Amino acid sequence: MRHIGDQRSTTKAGYVQTVSRYQASNCATCPMNGVCHKAKGNRIIEVNHRLNELKAQAREKLTSEEGLMHRSARPVEVESAFGNLKQNKGFTRFMQGTRQSRLGNRTTCNCDQPEEVGQDPSKKG
Repeated sequence: MRHIGDQRSTTKAGYVQTVSRYQASNCATCPMNGVCHKAKGNRIIEVNHRLNELKAQAREKLTSEEGLMHRSARPVEVESAFGNLKQNKGFTRFMQGTRQSRLGNRTTCNCDQPEEVGQDPSKKG
């Protein structure tokens, strides 16, 4: 495959991505032609090298000894909080859309006891 150029694009979040484009030299004689792609002409692939670097760094951290320790502890920590929300509080799904619903989601997720948010601590019995 030969490099045919780079393409820059901006995501909705404002992050600028640079994608390298590569084109196969002759797909007509390839035995995988038709299975590999359906476009007319030679196949073009796009590779985001920066994204691949970041994925490799993340994979390296996750598979390190410290990363494995954190990954093994995480299911226990998270499961108890969500289990409490689902079983004891009757919480079944997150709301979407309005500012008020986002605030409710944050309150639910950030507080161990969301029903006590905003109550006067001196009135606890």
